[in-house]
Amino acid sequence: MSPVARVSLFVAAVCAASPALAQPAAEWTAAIQNEVRVTNGITYLTASNWEAKLDVYRPAAPGPHPTILHIHGGGWTGGSRKSVVLRALPYLQMGFAVVNVSYRLARVAPAPAAVEDCLCALKWIAQNAKEYGFDLSRLAVTGYSAGGHLALTTGMVPATAGLDRQCAGAPLPQVTAIVNWFGITDVNELLEGANRRTYAVEWLASLENREAVARRVSPLTYVRQDLPPVLTIHGDADPVVPYTHGTRLHAALQSAGVASELVTMEGAAHTYQDGFTASMIVWREPARPSRARTGTVRVRNPALRARCSNPRSCLSAQIASTPPGRSARKMLAMPTVL
Repeated sequence: MSPVARVSLFVAAVCAASPALAQPAAEWTAAIQNEVRVTNGITYLTASNWEAKLDVYRPAAPGPHPTILHIHGGGWTGGSRKSVVLRALPYLQMGFAVVNVSYRLARVAPAPAAVEDCLCALKWIAQNAKEYGFDLSRLAVTGYSAGGHLALTTGMVPATAGLDRQCAGAPLPQVTAIVNWFGITDVNELLEGANRRTYAVEWLASLENREAVARRVSPLTYVRQDLPPVLTIHGDADPVVPYTHGTRLHAALQSAGVASELVTMEGAAHTYQDGFTASMIVWREPARPSRARTGTVRVRNPALRARCSNPRSCLSAQIASTPPGRSARKMLAMPTVL
């Protein structure tokens, strides 16, 4: 079979493992099966005797297309790109190309490996822009939890930090927007004290200089004026990544003159579905992040959050609620600079 497959095959594989998603996903498949191409399992880096792979989902129409680097979560210790493939569907309907990436987890290599890998994935996008129709002038990064942290570092770390050593030589492309879903912003805080988290300890525990490495991989370390706009979505009852990680980043970006918006989900825990619902609500309002605007938004809608208590049923509802052919822009937390 050709490495370029119809999106129907990609959706079918997901639905085989998730029967609850089959009906809404099938509707999406019928609507976009002739509009999207998928290339799976591209090796973009080999490190620690491990192949880092990515998948490309792109419109079949000629490019260049706005492009988003999509990074899964899992506390740097788990998760996979295959577990989040359905989150690419709304972006695809909007005409985005989506690069869904794997990276070295803690069991393969400790920090800063995951940060290094995502920077190499960003370089891969730049190096292969012509072949896949990526528009490098509209290049965003997004991720969830640890993936939110990696989206931030990917868009914020300068070349001078030396964290691109695994793919040195090629320049880092300029990211034009970062969408951070409840990501970690201060890794050191999670190593000791009241906010200690076992996933952070596991990611850094084998390192003698773990505090120094933790600072080196913390987004707060790299706050400066010349950063792209940042949108952060975070629940204020998050037990996994403290809500203060979102508020501290937002305050630091504002102080540095960076366009930043913080969407607070009141009473929400550590779930992508809560944030997904929030983005639909918030982005119906005229206030959207841009290079000229910063601010905060608080979202109160416990009824919608309650419907999202089950991840599968929630995602099914979100897909089903967007009829094929209708613009999905209001469903997405995407700065208008794209």
